[in-house]
Amino acid sequence: MTPGNNGASTPEDDDPFGYLYADGQANGAQPPSGGYGYPNSVNRVRPVGSRQYGQQGPAPQAPPQQGAFGQPSTHYAAPETLPGGAPTARTPQPSRGSRGGGPNTKGLLIGAIAVVAAVVIGIGIAMISGDDDDKGGNEAGPSPTATQATGEPSPSASESGEEEFKSPTIDAKALRLSPGVTTASDVEGAEADGGIYVTNLNQPGASVTWTVDGIPKDGPYTVFFRYSTAGEAQSMTLTVNGRPFGSKLNMDNWAKAKDGDFSKGWTKTYAWPTLTEGTNTISLSCGEGDKCNVLLDQVWIKEGQVKQ
Repeated sequence: MTPGNNGASTPEDDDPFGYLYADGQANGAQPPSGGYGYPNSVNRVRPVGSRQYGQQGPAPQAPPQQGAFGQPSTHYAAPETLPGGAPTARTPQPSRGSRGGGPNTKGLLIGAIAVVAAVVIGIGIAMISGDDDDKGGNEAGPSPTATQATGEPSPSASESGEEEFKSPTIDAKALRLSPGVTTASDVEGAEADGGIYVTNLNQPGASVTWTVDGIPKDGPYTVFFRYSTAGEAQSMTLTVNGRPFGSKLNMDNWAKAKDGDFSKGWTKTYAWPTLTEGTNTISLSCGEGDKCNVLLDQVWIKEGQVKQ
């Protein structure tokens, strides 16, 4: 035994872990080659933390830095290129909602039909709305000009639900005549009592006047005149409550009677004046520029703007 060593003849015999210390290494201590009772259990000494459990061979190195974004790495290999890698072909998956694996054409067709239907409905609504707007400016005014009394009757302007006013039919003999205007009955076709009609109206200033009572309310009314003319069209001046109507009363030859044949020229015309509640005065006269070669038979009034 050498001085300074009181144990075994070799450092490893004295201390089995002597190789871990500086003095042990100075005395030649070496780590066991076969491990502590387990042959080949320790192959080499590794720094702490370098051992990767579950792997064989040396510790793997850190992977190289990845290249710029969007560029392939030089150290990358696709799995399918390695032995035993994943197959390159992908099994096509069937489309959802389609029995045959193709696109869902039925759903697309239904969607397209729905869009077309919505567009058509929108266009139809727009066209209907446009028609309603156009009709708003085509209504007849409360005081239209005198027109011919032909065609079918139009709806009354009164919509209150009450019974519409209609005056009794006034015969020619009940009218007030101006000087020189007379009555006669020799021309056939007059419907007034006794076949009497007004004649001699074809002279300047000639007139007939009717004072009508019992107008129920202010508003539009229709005044009818039954007359006869033959040959060319006639027109006379209509006055309502002392004021000339908007235009001449049209007394055309609607019956197409030949000139001078008054018995076949009986017809009627009308005007749409605005009357006031109570009593109103209506006059028909031969004014300047008028053509008054007519026979006047009867006069009557109806509430509203009508044609018969």
